[in-house]
Amino acid sequence: MHKALAFSAGIVLSVSLTGCGSGDAPTAWKEYALQGTYSASLSADSRFAITGSFNHGGSLWDVGKHERLYDWNHRNGEQSIIAASGFSPESSFAVTANQQDLVLWNTNNGQPIGFWSSPGEIMALDLSPQGDFALLGLANHEAVYFDVKNGGVRKTLRHSARVRSVDLSNDARFALTGSDDYKATLWNVEGATAIQQLTLGNVVDTVALAPNGRLAFSSGSLDKALIWETETGRVLHDLSETLGFFQKRVSFLSARFSSDSSQLLTGTASGTVQLWDVSSGTELRRWKLHKRDPYGPVHTGAYDVAFGSANTYYALGSNGFINEFR
Repeated sequence: MHKALAFSAGIVLSVSLTGCGSGDAPTAWKEYALQGTYSASLSADSRFAITGSFNHGGSLWDVGKHERLYDWNHRNGEQSIIAASGFSPESSFAVTANQQDLVLWNTNNGQPIGFWSSPGEIMALDLSPQGDFALLGLANHEAVYFDVKNGGVRKTLRHSARVRSVDLSNDARFALTGSDDYKATLWNVEGATAIQQLTLGNVVDTVALAPNGRLAFSSGSLDKALIWETETGRVLHDLSETLGFFQKRVSFLSARFSSDSSQLLTGTASGTVQLWDVSSGTELRRWKLHKRDPYGPVHTGAYDVAFGSANTYYALGSNGFINEFR
């Protein structure tokens, strides 16, 4: 058994049971959005969370205190549909986006810094250090390196299909993109050139780069989930599961490497969160997200995952709950 943690009033506590094949329950959970979210993201240090709620638009949350800090809507008096969001690596800045517009925010005071229109429909995004640039995955078959403090596209990474997922290296020298042409592509940002490419068996809906720059994760919808070397393109591990003679495919919605690049945390569309050992490709732990109705048929997707301190892990569900695991 894992010890349950007591949080502030209104938080439901749970004691997770070991030995469950579908995954352990969260240690604790807290509702961040009524009825669910369009999108959600966690900062790398798990201090902050952004939710794009069905009911009240965008919000910034303090994860440690479970306190909503700021309402982040794009226009006064409106509740924006936040389709994508993300944090800079050091968590000082964040960006929220609807399908066409994006806003850069200061997480310390909650104030907007810039409001810009994208050259295409925004499907995914990531921020560079200090929030200087955003990598935008667009439906117009491009990923663009966008200056979110001054405005304007600085680099264009052209694809042959919609760009569904993106990730920047911590130094913003490299970009990893996943597109609907089944390809995961590693780019040199300065030269806007592709340096590695993997072809999967379906649209690539999740990508992640390790902090050490040597490893990447790419997964296709109901397809393979691969850990691979960025220098050579060599696949190290296929995390897809097998069940008897039939391969069991899952869709990963989120993935993040640990700060030392030794572990990988993933979240699926069916609400499973898994911790992996990167060197061996073996699963270390497995959890299930909290559901609003424990007996209901509807799954809760893991929109984002993050490493906390002292062997603590977090996941934001599509149902608007943040989950803590131990």
